[in-house]
Amino acid sequence: MYSSGFITNQKYTSLRFHSLTCKAVEEDETSNKPEFNRREFIGNAALAGLWGFVGYDLVQDLGFSVGDNALPVPPYEGIEGVGSQYKVAAFAGGCFWCMEPAFDKLGPGVAGTISGYTGGVEQSPTYREVAARETGHREAVQVVYDPKLVSYESLLNAYWHSVDPTQENGQFVDVGPQYTTAIYFYDEEQRKAAEKSKLKLSADKTFGVGKPIVTEIVAASDFWPAEKYHQNYYETHAVRYKFYRSLSGRDEFIQSVWGPKAVYGNGELALTTEEEEDLILECCAP
Repeated sequence: MYSSGFITNQKYTSLRFHSLTCKAVEEDETSNKPEFNRREFIGNAALAGLWGFVGYDLVQDLGFSVGDNALPVPPYEGIEGVGSQYKVAAFAGGCFWCMEPAFDKLGPGVAGTISGYTGGVEQSPTYREVAARETGHREAVQVVYDPKLVSYESLLNAYWHSVDPTQENGQFVDVGPQYTTAIYFYDEEQRKAAEKSKLKLSADKTFGVGKPIVTEIVAASDFWPAEKYHQNYYETHAVRYKFYRSLSGRDEFIQSVWGPKAVYGNGELALTTEEEEDLILECCAP
């Protein structure tokens, strides 16, 4: 299913086409941010009738997983040696699908990344509960790393290169408290390093003049691993992940801030117009 009316201009235009849903969406011209979020984006696609190739997984994208996919993965994904060989860090940067690759690509020093929920009050939250803002949790990524091979400062660097820490209401197209940014520290050393990096970026005005960094730095609380379906999503659902990310505005923002030093969460530059159209055809083919 493909519409010849597909609009492929820059990310922030007065009219943006929902490519997957074949639906034009008006944007908020005052904030320059789209008025839709990931759940609406994917939900509209499902309502548009794009079943078959994409339908079943789209339902799971919305949190309606079944079988093993509906179960949370074990703590630390079963990685042994946490507390001895490995340390743990946690970061909230909006969509957790987009945050895992930012740390995975740091190399063998990162033993694993786990998508999950933290910062809330409810026990064992589900994706649907968090997305509905019922639990107070943020989507976050827990990073299991070997400090002998990769420093916590390297994790911080990857984090700051992957988010817009000045956005108060979420991250890019995903709006809501569950998508706001935060760094969760597990010890005093991590807290000091996080505060130091935030102060330096603020002093350097890295993200612009008059744009304060609103990312919170808070003590880590219970981290609840997300359902299996959401783990390593950028690898297990590569086409849909690249499609979503290409429309999210994340990579365009990263490029605008960091230029040649930009770190892309998918290991590539943002998709070109032609690549976006090819991806739509691949994703939406019957």
